[in-house]
Amino acid sequence: MAMDIPHKHAPSSSTSCFSQFCSSALRAKALKPSSTVSSGDGLIRRLGVFDLLLLGVGASIGAGIFVVTGTVARDAGPGVTISFILAGASCVLNALCYAELASRFPAVVGGAYLYAYTAFNEITAFLVFMQLMLDYHIGAASIARSLASYVATIFELIPALKGNIPPWVGHGGQEFFGGTLSINILAPILLALLTIILCQGVKESSAVNSFMTSTKVIIVIFVIIVGSFKVDVDNWSPFAPNGFGEILTGATVVFFAYVGFDAVANSAEESKRPQRDLPIGILGSLLICVLLYIAVCLVITGMVPYYMLGEDAPLAEAFTSKGLKYVSILISIGAVAGLTTTLLVGLYVQSRLYLGLGRDGLLPSIFAKVHPKRHTPVHSQVWVGIIAAVLGGLFNVHVLSHILSVGSLTGYSVVAACVVTLRWKKRTENQDSSKCISTWCEGVIWIVIVACCGFATGALYRFGASFIFMLVALVIAILACAALCFRQAYSEAPGFSCPWVPIVPSVCIFFNIFLFAQLHYEAWIRFVVLSLISVGIYAFYGQYHANPSSDDTIIYHIAPEEDGH
Repeated sequence: MAMDIPHKHAPSSSTSCFSQFCSSALRAKALKPSSTVSSGDGLIRRLGVFDLLLLGVGASIGAGIFVVTGTVARDAGPGVTISFILAGASCVLNALCYAELASRFPAVVGGAYLYAYTAFNEITAFLVFMQLMLDYHIGAASIARSLASYVATIFELIPALKGNIPPWVGHGGQEFFGGTLSINILAPILLALLTIILCQGVKESSAVNSFMTSTKVIIVIFVIIVGSFKVDVDNWSPFAPNGFGEILTGATVVFFAYVGFDAVANSAEESKRPQRDLPIGILGSLLICVLLYIAVCLVITGMVPYYMLGEDAPLAEAFTSKGLKYVSILISIGAVAGLTTTLLVGLYVQSRLYLGLGRDGLLPSIFAKVHPKRHTPVHSQVWVGIIAAVLGGLFNVHVLSHILSVGSLTGYSVVAACVVTLRWKKRTENQDSSKCISTWCEGVIWIVIVACCGFATGALYRFGASFIFMLVALVIAILACAALCFRQAYSEAPGFSCPWVPIVPSVCIFFNIFLFAQLHYEAWIRFVVLSLISVGIYAFYGQYHANPSSDDTIIYHIAPEEDGH
């Protein structure tokens, strides 16, 4: 009899643990309808609309404008301009979704994580955070290595140092154990300097970002103006030498050159007038980047025939070939400024996300601490700097570039889905009890179908399947979008409103997941493995420590229904 007791209670105990996990995982954050923030633990509001614009531009335009434009042009020809227009249009749609949610939840940090926590549930928010964090951590380390290489190149302009800087200082790294370790000491030093700047306060870090971003934008504009006098319009013909297919493929590549405008959404708690300024910062910075990219594409393909463009530094090589070597030096300086701001903003965003999870209890409370005088999350910022320094100092993280962008595409898709779900009118009082599923669950199913069709279309396109199969997947996605339009009732959003909901968010989800399907298969494996690890971390820590109300630390505020300002 005694041996039977465990068998009697084990199933119920297991069921109880599973029930508790489900109950915790499905919790959502309820935001309070208020328009002001009221906590001494909050960050300080010092960023105006111009600061936010520079923050978005600083995050988006790095060395990519000096490299990606040329490498894609080798395949797409002058049609690379259309690639950037298509990718920019897609990003504008994503930015509209971000702008609405940034306006709806203007009080505190969190970005995609906070939106998912409110619109869906705790486990979804934690999964989004983990996917974004891996992108940010590896990306920061990779950018730090590139920055170290460019800084070493600048140092080599000094005759005494030319050719005398060893690999372990700046260029690449000194490899050991067959390349398993790749030592680089300049990358951690640069990361330490930027971390110190960020710990000083948002005013100081914003000043550095504004200076460096202004510098690189001025250099890019100067490059465009000088290059325009060297353009030969005959180089633009044929405009699409390899057909529209290469232009579309190019759009999937250059899409990631625009990634970064979400950084503005994560500065919500430090914006002076978040409900007005955040949408301007998100959309304005993206439009500036679109215009700059298009102008650079036209200049570089007009100066040199597309098939003669270099792969490592095409823009610099194009000006050198025209006898304008001094412009090439300016381009190197612009690349340093671009990488610095991209890295600075990336580290800034990471610390604010850690701050949000620390407040909610999904991470240890030390991440929620804000320095009483500097008003910065020092512990989170130092932690982020250490992770990037270890990765950038010991490993050649460039080889991991093919598994990046998963987090960004996942986050963008979830944000678009949040716009749809948060617009649904409450129907609990009119819910038909005879229905098998609720109206909310039905809507989520249609959103998932749109996403699945996007992946199917992308996979079919990638592997060269018949156009008929892609058309079938596209038609199913359109029908699912139609169901979202006619099976749900939508309310007006407070503050900035994304147009044509749910059509615009559905297009965002479809195209984002289409791009997801274009990533290396190892990126898919990374997504699945990290998701499983995330569920494990949440099961053993997050569900027991999470506090969705967060009333003892800071109150999360939703935008008021009517804003007289």
